[in-house]
Amino acid sequence: MPPLNKSLVTNLVALVLIAVGLLIEGSLAGPILNIGLFAFSGALTNWLAIHMLFEKVPGFYGSGVIPSRFEDFKEGIHELIMRQFFTEENVTRFFEGEPGDEGSGLNLIPLVESVDLDPAFDALKDAVINSKFGGALAMFGGPAALEAIRPAFDTKMRAAMKDIVASDDFQKKLEALVTGGPNAVDHSALLDRVNVIVEKRLEELTPQMVKEIIQQMIRDHLGWLVVWGGVCGGLIGLVASLIQS
Repeated sequence: MPPLNKSLVTNLVALVLIAVGLLIEGSLAGPILNIGLFAFSGALTNWLAIHMLFEKVPGFYGSGVIPSRFEDFKEGIHELIMRQFFTEENVTRFFEGEPGDEGSGLNLIPLVESVDLDPAFDALKDAVINSKFGGALAMFGGPAALEAIRPAFDTKMRAAMKDIVASDDFQKKLEALVTGGPNAVDHSALLDRVNVIVEKRLEELTPQMVKEIIQQMIRDHLGWLVVWGGVCGGLIGLVASLIQS
C-alpha cells in the first residue's frame, strides 16, 4: 500500500468539517464550522510554507529557498565533512589507533576481501604458458587446463594476503609509514586530496539533486507539520466559538 498522505487527509478532514458546519442546523453548526475553517487554514498555510521551501511560487518572495540557495547547502556539506570528520587530529587517530585499544592499527582484511585476483592469476597463467613448461602443458589441455586451479589460487592467495596484512611486522611497518619516519604519509597532503575529492563530488550536485536529498530526509516529518497545523487551527476555532457563545 502507498504511504498515507498526511497533508491530504488533514485537509480533507477540515473540508468535511466545514461542509458539516454549513449543512447542519442548531447550536453545533457554528463551532463545527469554525473548527473546520481554522483547521483548514492552519493545515493549508503550513502545507504552502513547506511547498515554498522546495518550489518557487510566483508572487511569494523567498519561496524556493532550498534550490535557490543550493550553493550554500553544498558549502555547508563541505564544511561538515572537512571540519568535523577529516581533521588532522581524526586522521592521525585513525592511523595510530586509540591509546590502549587492542584493535589499534589498520584493519586491511576487508580490503583484501574486495581485491580482484583474476588479473594476478591471468599474469601467472601467461608466465607459465610462455615458459619452457608451456610446450609440455599443451599436451594436457593447454591454457584451459590451468583454469581448473583458478578457484584454489584465489582462496590460497587471499588467505596468504590476510596473514601478511594482519602480521605484527607488517602492521609496524605500515604504522611507521603513516605516522613517522622519512617515508611517512603527509597527513596535510592526504587532507588536501580528500578535500579535492569532496569538492569534485559536490560540484556534480544540482539544485534538483539537493532538493531531492533534503526532501527524502525530512518528508515524513514535514507531513506532521500540516497535521499539527490543522489540529492547532481547529483548537483555535473551538476556543473562538466558545468565546462567541
